[in-house]
Amino acid sequence: MTEAADRRGRSRPWLTLPAIALSIAGLASPIVAQEGDAPAKPAKRLSVPADVLASMLEERSDAQHETLDQFADETFYFFRFADKTAESGIRFRHRIVDDAGRDYKMVHYDHGNGVAVADIDADGLYDLFFTTQVGGNELWRNRGKGRFENVTEAAGVALENRISVTASFADVDNDGDADLFVTTVKMGNVLYLNDGKGKFTDVSKAAGVDYVGHSSGAVFFDYDNDGLLDLFVANVGVYTTEERGRAGYWVGVQQAFSGHLFDERTEKSILYRNLGAKGGTVRFADVSKETGLDDGSWSGDASAIDLDRDGFVDLYLLNMQGDDHFYRNVEGKRFEDASAETFPNTPWGTMGVEFLDFDNNGLFDLALSDMHSDMSEIIGPEREKLKSRMQWGEEHLQGGKDNVFGNAFYRNLGEVDGKLKLEEVSDAVGTENYWPWGLSAGDLNADGFEDLFITASMNYPFRYGVNSLLLNNQGEKFLDSEFILGAEPRKGNQVTREWFDLDCGGADKDHAHCEGQDGPVTVLGTLGTRGSVLFDLDRDGDLDIVTNEFNSLALVLISDLSEQREVQYLEVELVGTRSNRDGLGAVVRVVAGDLTLTQSHDGKSGYLSHSSLPLYFGLGEQKKIDRVEVDWPSGARQVVSEGVTPGKLLVIEEPAAAE
Repeated sequence: MTEAADRRGRSRPWLTLPAIALSIAGLASPIVAQEGDAPAKPAKRLSVPADVLASMLEERSDAQHETLDQFADETFYFFRFADKTAESGIRFRHRIVDDAGRDYKMVHYDHGNGVAVADIDADGLYDLFFTTQVGGNELWRNRGKGRFENVTEAAGVALENRISVTASFADVDNDGDADLFVTTVKMGNVLYLNDGKGKFTDVSKAAGVDYVGHSSGAVFFDYDNDGLLDLFVANVGVYTTEERGRAGYWVGVQQAFSGHLFDERTEKSILYRNLGAKGGTVRFADVSKETGLDDGSWSGDASAIDLDRDGFVDLYLLNMQGDDHFYRNVEGKRFEDASAETFPNTPWGTMGVEFLDFDNNGLFDLALSDMHSDMSEIIGPEREKLKSRMQWGEEHLQGGKDNVFGNAFYRNLGEVDGKLKLEEVSDAVGTENYWPWGLSAGDLNADGFEDLFITASMNYPFRYGVNSLLLNNQGEKFLDSEFILGAEPRKGNQVTREWFDLDCGGADKDHAHCEGQDGPVTVLGTLGTRGSVLFDLDRDGDLDIVTNEFNSLALVLISDLSEQREVQYLEVELVGTRSNRDGLGAVVRVVAGDLTLTQSHDGKSGYLSHSSLPLYFGLGEQKKIDRVEVDWPSGARQVVSEGVTPGKLLVIEEPAAAE
């Protein structure tokens, strides 16, 4: 039986789709071919056929390999990522609602879902949790040596028949294990407490965090330094109707992408304060208004960091349809909007956020990805590293003169004339790409400089877009490396997959793709990634990549760095005592000879994802570590110099009293 035949053996026509010729408003007519017959004449010319797409990808690969002379001698690139999904045993497949497929419309369902990591059962191996829109979420336990098993049912975390969005792990009750928070679209957010053995109990209602709305990203941080993790939930805005579609999802509104123009569609995000254990379980209170964090941006995510170094964690809040907002934490009591003075020009359509010390100067820089600006114009690959030529007018942008139309990268210059100053340098450092979603940061070649992985692609009904793997060239700029390192193209050259089926002789006869067709039709779409996480999956000393692919199988990319060279690295796990148990909000510095590496422990692992992982420090050629310094949220400063060995996991427990 051929690949294009269904399980009952019936021949099914394959329906391919146009690429660049598509507009925001709708679809161009498809090209249809009957299996075994000469292709039917297309109603409209196919802009990028499969053979042309393959040629484009080959050209991009060749062009990228021609840049190898730009890499510094210390920037190691003689390693590869290999697709080991099949070997991992992971069979999770993300599934979409009809608004992202059969009934496609420009609505926020296409923003997809996250993937998060934690050691749920304290066996020293890191487990994976994937969220999906249709069907159930899945938890995959790491059995070691790169193999996983599905433990969703035993863990009790499937949330079947809910439209899930994000996944966030954190120890909310300070009992030493990773708890789990999941957001949904109008089906109630969920908090699970972990019993320490990987069995989870839903305490959402009792905890007071079972909000029903259009929730997206969720970030844990201790804003008042009381030793308890608080929770920020980003709510997008009202983008659904009261109508239910297949699988029970809430059908999206028309013109959802213009939702920011309608005040009645505003849905404010929520800051929950952790009140500790009361009545047998952890409880939270909504303190958004009383703390001044009463924000109605169309926000999909946020990130927490003490940017001004005053001892209290601030919050950078994304806005996918307008200006981002930076809220300065004032002594753990309230938040002040310091956006204009700190970030006067932000992207217009921000999706992903990552703080990192790009150039190892001890200051935290900020990387942002902007998807929505790219949606104003469909372009070819030749413009993907350039900023958007914004096509929307001021009526839609509502203040576009203050925006960057594309990805942004803010280099932290420290205090200038007594004020924190950051400079936007995205073009100079090379972080622009096309159709980006989220960012994950990590030292993929263990050379002492953190790299970026940017997920991308719009899927059906648009052409293929590549994920960007940006190697940090010794703090000078990022160099495009996804083809050099084997991270692209995804799944080899098979960059399309079956997207949805139509019965053109029955229920779907009036569908646009059924024009001139009678009987079953399969519509194809391009692959595209949403959530990603970088961690040492197989415990061999280097960072691997796992992604949540939109409407497709998860992708497991295993690095062979440790096979190509001796990897010098250190992992640091924090155990708070006066601070929260996870040590979120702590700043860790690793000093090795003339190398000083600085990371903020913020739990941010990628798009719509918050993980419970140790910090990973690549050491380059350094084989001796002088000391590790930790600035704890409690105010304690700790220096560890004994027993600090490269190639190991270093567990640091906060001192009970100030040193």
